Amino acid sequence: MNTPAVPIDRAALPALFAPRADDSHKGSFGTVGVVGGGPGMTGAALLAARAALKTGAGKVLVGFVQETLPLPCDPIQPELMLRDFRSLLEEDWGVTAWVAGCGIGTGALAANALSELFVLRRHAPLVLDADGLNLLARGEIRPTWGAGPVVLTPHPAEAARLLGVGTDTIQRDRAGAARQLAQRFQAWVVLKGAGSVVCAPDGGLHVNTTGNPGLATAGTGDVLAGMLGALIAQKLPLDQAVLGAVWLHGAAADALVAEGIGPIGLTAGELADAARALRNKG
Repeated sequence: MNTPAVPIDRAALPALFAPRADDSHKGSFGTVGVVGGGPGMTGAALLAARAALKTGAGKVLVGFVQETLPLPCDPIQPELMLRDFRSLLEEDWGVTAWVAGCGIGTGALAANALSELFVLRRHAPLVLDADGLNLLARGEIRPTWGAGPVVLTPHPAEAARLLGVGTDTIQRDRAGAARQLAQRFQAWVVLKGAGSVVCAPDGGLHVNTTGNPGLATAGTGDVLAGMLGALIAQKLPLDQAVLGAVWLHGAAADALVAEGIGPIGLTAGELADAARALRNKG
């Protein structure tokens, strides 16, 4: 018999708020590699990368899935290292967590980039989001991701495509849909939406209680993907990294609304600063 979903409890996330050692250095907190940002969608990869940096990753690299590098430097966050996806994948940058799919597109270049990533990720954990999930649903990439944890982050329409059903079917039984996806792909699943459902590969379920309608805006999913990559790269216990990112994402939106920033007009780019503040408050 399936057990009910357990609410994500802030008190059960001690690693999210643990203080850092005085002798820490950037290598102590992992390296996130973001693969995405196809033509016309450069911003999606940058949102994920900026969120990863402000959620505490030591280093963040972005591999744009375009034939030419769209910009030499992020003018907002120059700490990010921007590359074309081939140099990011083919050189060993010491990536400890990958985030893929944000704005990547659904063309042949995107499919090839993801297929190459699955082979070359060197057992580092993988967060697969957005069009990466759509390519998976269409059979243009295969779930041959080998060893190492995988986190899938579909919204209801993406989950419906992955399971070959209608979105209304997903919404009628969100817990069941998350379980099906976790079992089918042997992955962690974050089924986004009001009361995001998190399912572990073994079927364990959690439901998020943070967040508000301010998150119903473009780019918030990219930010969540970057947060997931950052916490995983920092070597938090995997369950605390996944549950912690989902909780923190919603809590950041709640903190902004409490300050009068939203829910109407809240933007995805504002979430990372709020999440950073929450982690540092402890």
